[in-house]
Amino acid sequence: MSQAIESLPIHAALNPGERVLVTGASGFVGGAVLRALGGRGLRLRALARPSSPKRNFEGQDCELALGDMTDRASLERAMDGVDHLFHVAADYRLWAPDPREIIRANVAGTEAVMAAALAAGVRRIVYTSSVATLRAGDASTRVDETAPLGDGEAIGAYKQSKVAAERVVERLVAEAGLPAVIVNPSTPIGPGDVRPTPTGQMVVEAATGRIPAFVDTGLNLVHVDDVADGHLKAHAHGRLGERYILGGQDASLREFLAEIARQTGRKPPTVALPRAPLYPLAFAAEAVARVTGKEPLLTRDALKMASHHMFFTSAKAERELGYTARPYALALADALAWFGANGYLK
Repeated sequence: MSQAIESLPIHAALNPGERVLVTGASGFVGGAVLRALGGRGLRLRALARPSSPKRNFEGQDCELALGDMTDRASLERAMDGVDHLFHVAADYRLWAPDPREIIRANVAGTEAVMAAALAAGVRRIVYTSSVATLRAGDASTRVDETAPLGDGEAIGAYKQSKVAAERVVERLVAEAGLPAVIVNPSTPIGPGDVRPTPTGQMVVEAATGRIPAFVDTGLNLVHVDDVADGHLKAHAHGRLGERYILGGQDASLREFLAEIARQTGRKPPTVALPRAPLYPLAFAAEAVARVTGKEPLLTRDALKMASHHMFFTSAKAERELGYTARPYALALADALAWFGANGYLK
């Protein structure tokens, strides 16, 4: 790190007794942010739907505010007396029977949360975006914050919704003085992936021997607890309206699956599949999913995204926030331990 954390500018502090609201705390990244905020003498409040899993609240000293991002009255109640907001909630699905559900939750939901925060006079906001809002490169390119996707460039409802939601936050910062910093996590893995996320499901499937082959793609892997710590560092040191990639290590999908195999004592997959013949299978998987209601393991949008290597650099966050990330093999070990202890690997 080129600059000691102690010398970084402090833009906002989390002081004991202050009220902090975390949206999406029942989810993977939100639960990790809630854990990171614990033990600081803060008055924590978590916004969650009544139907949301409560496992990530277990053992946390926080007030549960039942509500929804699309319910204005519940947002106003949740935002009452709040000093600081971490808006982590999102519909993180790469496929849905009605893609408009994803766009509505992530765009209209974000706009509603930010409007409620402005009305309540919240002093500092960290908004959780995604590297999905950035252009993906090739195997030799590490993308930074200067490569945002333009309108109409994003693949699939999830990426489209995150691009649109990020533009909402940027507009409110510029036009309404929204006191928000934007963070863009890459691909988190680790404990607490209750649902699990698409990447967590890949870990489960590979660890139980159900991924026999791979395509030529790559991703940037990061421990979810490092992402959570990056949220707190962005709150303390981030510049309003700026985006910060919170990533870890780049790895090809083949390397990632081989590491899962190594840690679980399995043989790694060695068959590389071309993408084109997989599109009919993806189409069939989506058709079955429309009947069963279960998210398909293979989708056409996922295949399109896999044509890129999603490699990113966190140099800006390291420089301006004091952000660090551990090797992804350690994150994977924690993920596998958690999935095993919670019955996902049977």
